Amino acid sequence: MSEPAIVLDGVVRVFVQGGNRIEVLKGASLALKRREVAALVGPSGAGKSTLLHIAGLLESPDQGEVRIEGTPCGRLPDRERTLLRRNKLGFVYQFHHLLPEFSALENVVIPQLIAGRPRAAAAARARDLLAGLGLAARADHRPARLSGGEQQRVAFARALANSPTVLLADEPTGNLDPATAEVVFAAMLDAARASGVAALVATHNLDLARRMDRVLRLAGGVVTDA
Repeated sequence: MSEPAIVLDGVVRVFVQGGNRIEVLKGASLALKRREVAALVGPSGAGKSTLLHIAGLLESPDQGEVRIEGTPCGRLPDRERTLLRRNKLGFVYQFHHLLPEFSALENVVIPQLIAGRPRAAAAARARDLLAGLGLAARADHRPARLSGGEQQRVAFARALANSPTVLLADEPTGNLDPATAEVVFAAMLDAARASGVAALVATHNLDLARRMDRVLRLAGGVVTDA
């Protein structure tokens, strides 16, 4: 049996504010396989963003472990964690964070160049990803000339550019109106499944969540199947 793409095992995360100890995650655990798209739902303040940051190796848990394709990540040196983030993880946030001075195509090319891919190959992959998300005609436009939904689809293409094992998305349609969110979500879901990633998508939209393969609920610091 192959290793899950990502495992969170007994993750604990504690913050101290004003002398008060706030235990946000209290032994949260989950596992996702390749080609599995899971929604992460829960009330505001439950710790969904914190869990995604830990899954993405942006924060370290106080207890517990994160494993990417079987590799324990908790004690890795910073350089190895950075390489894992670059090569194995893709991120999509509520706001697109595109580089405004570059075109849509260039925004998808740049992370590939950083990873060492030749420019021609990077551009070809970027065009394929953008076309798959319905943006072939917008590839040479800068973000200011794109709609909000188009910008978020570019951000999604960028997240897939280096063929990650795991995609982590934090409210990726949260800034969009319902009609645009539906279009963007459908395109993202199709692209995620076609790419074969394991995707964990935090969302408050239960209608969208139910269209994913699994719905996980974070409440009381632990993750359960909803």
